[in-house]
Amino acid sequence: MSQASTVLPKRPRPFQRLSSEDATQEALSTRSPTVVVPPKHLMAPSDAHEVATAMELARHELEEFSSPMSSPETPPVTNVTDKYAFAFDIDGVLIRGGRPIPEAIEAMKVLNGKNAYGIKVPYIFVTNGGGKTERERCIQLSKQLGIEASPGQFICGHTPMREMAAKYQTVLVVGGEGEKCRQVAEGYGFKDVVTPGDIIKDNPDTTPFRKLTADEEKNSRALNFGRVKIEAIFVFADSRDWAGDQQIILDLLMSKGGYLGTRSETFNEGPPVFFSHNDVMWSASHDLARLGMGALRLSLEAMYKAVTGMELNTTAFGKPQMGTFQFATRLLQQWRRDTHGIDAPPETVYFVGDTPESDIRGTNEFNKQSENKWYSILVRTGVYQEGTKPKFAPKATVDNALDAVLHGMERETKKMFKKALNLPSAKLAGAAIEKASNENMPTVSSKANEATNSLA
Repeated sequence: MSQASTVLPKRPRPFQRLSSEDATQEALSTRSPTVVVPPKHLMAPSDAHEVATAMELARHELEEFSSPMSSPETPPVTNVTDKYAFAFDIDGVLIRGGRPIPEAIEAMKVLNGKNAYGIKVPYIFVTNGGGKTERERCIQLSKQLGIEASPGQFICGHTPMREMAAKYQTVLVVGGEGEKCRQVAEGYGFKDVVTPGDIIKDNPDTTPFRKLTADEEKNSRALNFGRVKIEAIFVFADSRDWAGDQQIILDLLMSKGGYLGTRSETFNEGPPVFFSHNDVMWSASHDLARLGMGALRLSLEAMYKAVTGMELNTTAFGKPQMGTFQFATRLLQQWRRDTHGIDAPPETVYFVGDTPESDIRGTNEFNKQSENKWYSILVRTGVYQEGTKPKFAPKATVDNALDAVLHGMERETKKMFKKALNLPSAKLAGAAIEKASNENMPTVSSKANEATNSLA
């Protein structure tokens, strides 16, 4: 792989480096770009700092609608490729049941330069998991994988919802642990955020079988909901109380203009409902996949129809919805513009996921309309069940994240050799790869190697 010159922003911005052991969301919420660092790398940057820093800067510029194209007189040389990038789902791909998948740790090392080709590859994390800010996700994953990471590398299912903060004044936010989802929404700029706990505190009879705990009573806000107009409902994360949350949502859907305690004669005057993703199943620590937010959505729609006789139209973000992939594309394009002076996203983005219905489906469908290529890779470490045929077929199926990374890198190397030598096939490229490999570097598994033989 050839090295490429890097174009840095004209105005350098101050960065802060925080230990993953001591970092807090408050510390990361400042306007300054931040990288979260494992303690052992706090004094000396690791191989991962270059991508983490550049992606964080790109995210700040993207959200500030800034596009610096100027470069210093003598741009430095880097070995981070601009030709392609990786996007990873988290649960079932890198983490399972709160514990890192061993091959995922090795995959990060390969992307950060420990490979036979001597290059680094940019990467981001795209997860449907909600209820936590991108900052909290960053701190958590930095600890779990032992890498430097920045909030700018993380796209959650509810990340695109920040663009709706200017549209709605008072919103109900559902799901997650404690007050976390309220904090996420307020961090996105929503002006007036209420929770199911607030509603139950105002009228305990709202949910006959749910009583607030002492902590919930303390954190919930005292409001008179007879006077509060709720303009929209956002399910940011998985519900911890399906029965209570669905009761409250149904009350609002059947209300007159979003006022609790009222009832519409037509049942169609309530606020709209938005879900941060639509995964029916997800990979947790249990041996079998568990019900997710998509199941709550189906349940809510079925109950609404049973009560009103009408269809409920809801909106979902996250994967496989296109908004998440579009946001990821804009971020990678901003990164490439900053670091290589090219106003276009990487030519290929390898999306590594474990859920055919969201990860693979979304990648394949977005690839049909995107200007660059999105290439789907399914791993066997999560939701996918061996022996089944996925409804949405990936471009490649491999055992784990490490095999996915090696598959993508070898595919890109074959493409480079084929283009450089103008060969009708990639046979010579394959021979060159085999020769370039050495015993000290990771090698692709036999299954991933079989998949790599095709350049489709």
